[in-house]
Amino acid sequence: MHTGFVTSEDGTTIAYDRVGEGPPVVLVAGAIQHRAIDPSTGQLMELLGPRFTVYRFDRRGRGDSTDAPSYAVEREIEDLAAMIDSAGGSPFVFGGSSGAILSLDAAAHGLPIAKLALYEPPFAIGDDTRPPLADDYVERLRELAASDDRGAAVEYFMTEGARAPAEVVAGMRTAPVWSALVRVAHTLAYDGAIAAPTMSGKPLPTDRWSSVTVPTLVIDGDASPDWMRNGVAALTGILPNATQVSLPDQTHVVDPAVLAPVLEMFFGS
Repeated sequence: MHTGFVTSEDGTTIAYDRVGEGPPVVLVAGAIQHRAIDPSTGQLMELLGPRFTVYRFDRRGRGDSTDAPSYAVEREIEDLAAMIDSAGGSPFVFGGSSGAILSLDAAAHGLPIAKLALYEPPFAIGDDTRPPLADDYVERLRELAASDDRGAAVEYFMTEGARAPAEVVAGMRTAPVWSALVRVAHTLAYDGAIAAPTMSGKPLPTDRWSSVTVPTLVIDGDASPDWMRNGVAALTGILPNATQVSLPDQTHVVDPAVLAPVLEMFFGS
């Protein structure tokens, strides 16, 4: 495995790992995930490595990547552009959860992506399967992350954003990984800024990603909540060149061993 760094347009340093040989694939993580605490993405890298050159990176503000004094989604698109440039040419891109929305936005901004695969981008589209996010969701995340109890931001994200049971989240405060989650609590507002516009209870916009004409695979798990699966179906319906597939017995926390063959077939075809 090779570990390296790229510099984004605003000077932020983005840390990454690279494994394998073959056409490049860039993996874009969702909220909280980063290399130090995300073994499943590491496993996905190893499974894809025999056929592809696979990159995963710490999004800004996480792990070994640096940050900037202020945040804008456009800066994260520039981070992904730097990774794509490092990969050389037009890589395949896989994004999970809010990383799927970021990947979509990057493609809509014209980044050179050969094929795009997305796993369960979080959408609340007003079909009564889940309530929309509160109007002050992102601001609340910022306030909690700046408080004396940064873990409150993690709890708020997990209960209000991910809809995890409150008692389960409260019990996580004693888990070994909790301190690592708290360290990146300030980045939850970043993912909130990415996802909140499509979690407002309104139908997906038909024009936001209309320019994304590259082949796109939109994936869900058939054991995931209805609101996630309905969002995947809605996205597939509005993208110009999309195919949907459901993975049996999978939830939002997808098994890399189930996901990898699907990505290999799509990227390798």
